Amino acid sequence: MKSIKMIAVAAALALAGQAFAADWYVSPSGKNKNEGTSPSAPLKNIWKAIELASAGDVIHVAAGNYNGQMKKGWILLDKPVSLIGGYSDDFKTRDVIKNKTMFQPTNEMNSTKGQGILHINYKGANSKVVIDGFIFDQGEANSYHAVNGKPEGVATGMWLEPPAKGNTTNPSLNVYSLYGENSEGDLTIQNCVFVNTGNIALQVNHFAGNVKVLNNIFIANRIIGANVLAKQNKLGAVDYEFAYNTVMFTWTRTKEFGDMGFGVRSNTNCFSRIHNNLLALNMMAGFDNTKGDPKTKKVWLDKNAFILNKKGDVTVTVSPSILWLNVADDQFEDLEDAPSIESLSGNISISDPSIFKGKINQAYLEGFLNATYTEQTSYNENSPANLFRAAMGMNKQGSISSKVSMFMNKYPMEESLLLFGLMEGYGAQMPK
Repeated sequence: MKSIKMIAVAAALALAGQAFAADWYVSPSGKNKNEGTSPSAPLKNIWKAIELASAGDVIHVAAGNYNGQMKKGWILLDKPVSLIGGYSDDFKTRDVIKNKTMFQPTNEMNSTKGQGILHINYKGANSKVVIDGFIFDQGEANSYHAVNGKPEGVATGMWLEPPAKGNTTNPSLNVYSLYGENSEGDLTIQNCVFVNTGNIALQVNHFAGNVKVLNNIFIANRIIGANVLAKQNKLGAVDYEFAYNTVMFTWTRTKEFGDMGFGVRSNTNCFSRIHNNLLALNMMAGFDNTKGDPKTKKVWLDKNAFILNKKGDVTVTVSPSILWLNVADDQFEDLEDAPSIESLSGNISISDPSIFKGKINQAYLEGFLNATYTEQTSYNENSPANLFRAAMGMNKQGSISSKVSMFMNKYPMEESLLLFGLMEGYGAQMPK
């Protein structure tokens, strides 16, 4: 009886805390000396609102670009508070497309980089956190080659991976939840845009609870679009819903196109519910299920639309092999018997690509479809240098030159917003 009373008291306290949650307001026209708790006296910076807020509070953010304290290029979310963007400067209207609320650091800010543009690192088992209506764009922080890997009409050359000479690319993540901390409870990320990320657009390391990634755009990111992991070693420790997202142009880890390049991945100890997404034009696969032992996770892959993922729509492990399949393949339904797959229904292959016309950057699309990597070797054992090496007892040498037609080039951020509402019932719909 005593334990029941203690639980009831704890629940009452939790509800009381939520009832007294405060609202905070942030605008580029505000001042950090303002009270911040009314639309007429907003704070200037998100980091300041987080500093003043308490667990459960909600921070409303007006259109503008927010780059952290002293413009260091990233913001630490170290309390379980919600961030809601897309407001007009007077907070009378909210439109996440019209009122662009951005985390868009510049190349000069890379020397003070954090783990992610928004670095989540809070504790609280009963937390309820919502991140809604933000644009996470790393395109201005990346470095791109002036001429190499630049198809006609594409804004930049290829992305430069550190430590290229003179390059200050920041290969951090757009949104990152630190592995090893006790972020728990409910985390929802919705109505956001993730574009031009140098290293995984969204990576959440959750101890236990629910993670919902809903109605977002992921475009022109590197390695993986969305990756949610469970820290707790228990099947179903994290219930992960990835739904109504549009994921396109996820590039491989390196310009050789050798590995990674997945739209969304399932991980061990998670229940992954992947549904109603548009997974298109990813360098490897739209959905990856090869990470970890299949017996340590469960996957529901239903009602997703796929098209032109370069190696396959889906990749799975059927021991001891890794299979790459398209949803239109005869063997696709056989995956229902594969370990970890709980459901596999209603997935479609898009037959009419005209839905992309006027919505997707045409030059970027053509460059991606034609992207190639080539190597050329040169070896002359009788060259003067090699004859000299041989005389000195040294190994003879050749050379290898490589060329890539396109790799992780910057996608125009403004055009990424056109992808909301691209396909009814699949992918990101127009935010309400």
